[in-house]
Amino acid sequence: MSVNVKMPKLGMTMKVGKVSKWHKKEGDAVEKDEILLEVETEKITNKVESPGAGTLFQIVIPEGETVPVGTVLAVIAEAGEQPERIQGVQAGEPDDADAGAEASPAAGAASGSGEEKRILSTPSARRLAKELGVDLVMVPGSGPNGKIKEDDVRKFHEEGPPAPKITPVAAEMARQEGLDIAAIVGTGENGKITKEDVERALAAKTAPPAATAAATPSPVKTIPMAGMRKVIADNMHASLQNAAQLTAFTEADVTEMVRFRDVVREEYKQDESVKVSYNDIIIMATARALKRHPIMNSILVDDEILLHDSVHLGIAVALSEGLIVPKLRDADKKSLIQIAKEARELAKKAREGTLSVEDVTDGTFTITNVSMLGMDGFTPVLNPPETGILGIGRVIEKPAVFQGEIAIRHMMTLSLTFDHRVVDGAPAMRFLNTLARFLAQPLLLLT
Repeated sequence: MSVNVKMPKLGMTMKVGKVSKWHKKEGDAVEKDEILLEVETEKITNKVESPGAGTLFQIVIPEGETVPVGTVLAVIAEAGEQPERIQGVQAGEPDDADAGAEASPAAGAASGSGEEKRILSTPSARRLAKELGVDLVMVPGSGPNGKIKEDDVRKFHEEGPPAPKITPVAAEMARQEGLDIAAIVGTGENGKITKEDVERALAAKTAPPAATAAATPSPVKTIPMAGMRKVIADNMHASLQNAAQLTAFTEADVTEMVRFRDVVREEYKQDESVKVSYNDIIIMATARALKRHPIMNSILVDDEILLHDSVHLGIAVALSEGLIVPKLRDADKKSLIQIAKEARELAKKAREGTLSVEDVTDGTFTITNVSMLGMDGFTPVLNPPETGILGIGRVIEKPAVFQGEIAIRHMMTLSLTFDHRVVDGAPAMRFLNTLARFLAQPLLLLT
């Protein structure tokens, strides 16, 4: 029996993935658990294994295409088997989807797939859809995870299908070219039509004349918005669009933190594997502060705030092609020396491009440090679905009031951006004050 290879869900927030490379071609023999293709998501490339053995009968989604989680990417057939070929993008649930989710078979499931597409819906919605003759495949759901409710079915029956979701650039391109957007398959988030979808529709509609194949050289250099840059752009735009973000600042006297770092470095100067930095101390202090203020160590999923017992800190690493945020797991349970070693190893893996899926997913809070760029403060953007992100400025010597006198002190600006939907200003600022106290008096980390 044939097996469908689907776009896997490689992280809680993953919605789409890009097929970056096929390791096999149609007609090749494949073994179960053999590397079949590579998927680009969460700023890294993931190798996907074959779910079954047989022959790669059909590659449905070619290299370079971005499709939603659960989309059928290929079909693996048994020896001598000739299943019906799949036409177009066939969406569905990922293989690792929650088997207990309430779902109903869609009346309009694509033929030839060998299985029915499952649609999340309430019993009353399914009953009403049957009475009104409404195809649940066409109904957008307003419940959690897109679940279809009775009101959704009634609205669809009365008003008809909603207009296709489309980005502004794609809409303008389609308007200028006279394309019917209803006939374009969207591969963006939640089926949204993107510029690339419109370009594919145009290419399919007409082929360029041979005489105009050679384009006139342009004096303007263009940089494709693709790969990591595209992921960052989409995530940052979605973050600002979907969260009520507010940033609070405080200036911390970190003179004792500077002395503490120097003492630790002197103690471990013979051990080349240990080189504690300000960032390592800040990571430790942040993890301890999050345990005192657990609301900041939370994520917002649908209409629920999930409080995490462990602190999985994201540590932003700047690369030439963009910014990546590997996660230091269980930072609240680690010593300063452990943090220093593991944080350095994560940064090394990020620069070498060897991070795993686990290294970049399921974070609970993020730290981003711009001190090496000579910056004092900034307003970092949330890394969804996290509630907070801490911005670290440079350590600078400057005059400050200390014990009633003007003295030269080491000062640092801390910037905390938080989601005002999840936490109010007062508790968020209390967290920031706790962190500033830890950095001003590192001995408090032992309490």
